[in-house]
Amino acid sequence: MSKQRPRSGSRKPKGGSSHGYPRTARLSEVLREVIAEELIRIEDERLEFVSITSVDVDPEMNRAIVYFDSMFGEEGDQGVIDAMSEHRPRLQASINRQMHARKTPILSFKPDEVIRSAARIEELLRKKPDTSPITPESDSDSE
Repeated sequence: MSKQRPRSGSRKPKGGSSHGYPRTARLSEVLREVIAEELIRIEDERLEFVSITSVDVDPEMNRAIVYFDSMFGEEGDQGVIDAMSEHRPRLQASINRQMHARKTPILSFKPDEVIRSAARIEELLRKKPDTSPITPESDSDSE
């Protein structure tokens, strides 16, 4: 009879990854790259100055929210959303073709408010603050 070797506690689970971050994070990054590449191929002037900032995929990979930013600003958001929605079947087909996944998530599109908030904060920080000292005379004038 042969002796069985003791099992090691450092064994990886089947299908596990050595990347060290969750599966949904990896999927999100791959989807972002695939969608960004496909947007370059789409000839639609509404999508010329659009960049995909991130993709949020649910754990079951049923739905994905695609966050974007564009040079058109908030005024152009609806046009970008409309254009991306029109090209959604093409984007999903490209995802399916490149990822060979069992499921292709249903895409929805939203502007990336985090990027815009950061830009607003940066703009405020760049403005020169009023550094004039407050004097007791100026306080009594306001009363």
